[in-house]
Amino acid sequence: MSSLSATAAPPSTPQPQQGLRRDAFFDNAKYLAIVLVAVGHAWEPLRDGSRTVSALYMLVYAFHMPAFIVVAGYHSRSFDGSEKRVGRLLTGVVLPYVVFETAYTLFTRWTDGVPDRPVTLLEPLYLTWFLAALFVWRLTTPLWRLVRWPVPIALVVAVLASVSPSLGEDLDLQRTLQFLPYFVLGLCLRPEHFRLVRRRRVRMLAVPVFAGALAVAYWAVPRMTSAWFYHRDSAQELGAPAWYGPLVTLALFGSSLLLVACFLSWVPGRRTWFTSLGAATLYGYLLHGFVAQVSKYWGWYDPDWLYRPFGAVVVTGVAAVVVTVLCTAPVRRVFRWTVEPKLDRAFRPVRREVQRSR
Repeated sequence: MSSLSATAAPPSTPQPQQGLRRDAFFDNAKYLAIVLVAVGHAWEPLRDGSRTVSALYMLVYAFHMPAFIVVAGYHSRSFDGSEKRVGRLLTGVVLPYVVFETAYTLFTRWTDGVPDRPVTLLEPLYLTWFLAALFVWRLTTPLWRLVRWPVPIALVVAVLASVSPSLGEDLDLQRTLQFLPYFVLGLCLRPEHFRLVRRRRVRMLAVPVFAGALAVAYWAVPRMTSAWFYHRDSAQELGAPAWYGPLVTLALFGSSLLLVACFLSWVPGRRTWFTSLGAATLYGYLLHGFVAQVSKYWGWYDPDWLYRPFGAVVVTGVAAVVVTVLCTAPVRRVFRWTVEPKLDRAFRPVRREVQRSR
């Protein structure tokens, strides 16, 4: 599988309101999840030679993207379509999408040897699909806050998408719709739900759950394709009967949420050395893809020892270190203009509505 087709689990980077302290729990969760994203990409070239690495890869992909999307939905609850919120959506999502969609297209012309790859904003390339999806999800937030049964309705939408190969690749709509239930679920969650999964009993149960999930993944490696976890194709496009789509969509939704709960149960709620890095995971997410691309182009995976257990450990450690560095303050200062552009002068002042007294 090419690196451009692999699904990445991008981080959400909700901006806190002025005067409010960031929640260390969510920053910790985002940092740990972005490390899993980078590690998953680093494991890709090693999967063909190791069933164990393939099982770990499948396990990680079963929950790290749903975790990101649930958190993104949770932090999108305040989106009401107001001028201020739409302005933030444009500067925090749309502009980075345009910049990195263009940058990745030009960069992969070189690394993939495709000099005529067109620059198009309608077909998200590589990591940029999440920004396009987040734009669509947030625009529909007021709708999901209005309907009576948001999560069941979103599941119906995902099921229908899983049997609709005609959706095409515009804005990666297939993936946007299939991952929609996780975002809508995040919109419906409250702080007490996250406190519930962080109880000691849940942390204890998470150990056998993850062990069992790894065993299932090991069994499934030769029996199913990991492309089901990317949600970018319909059942028919994956060579399966149409009725597989609804079945797999619902099964993955249930199992992924279970693993998300187990993952979150082990996320520390206190401030740690990496808490501040969790506020900058969008940098790590968008920038580490360039390292992943160039590593394959320059033959970093050519040595045979990398395909042994020690090599897999080294690759894992290097990936974790690289993405950690990309979340640090010096890197943020250099790339802030692309990831968090300040374009206040491009927008008119937000009008304040004055209530008329009767």
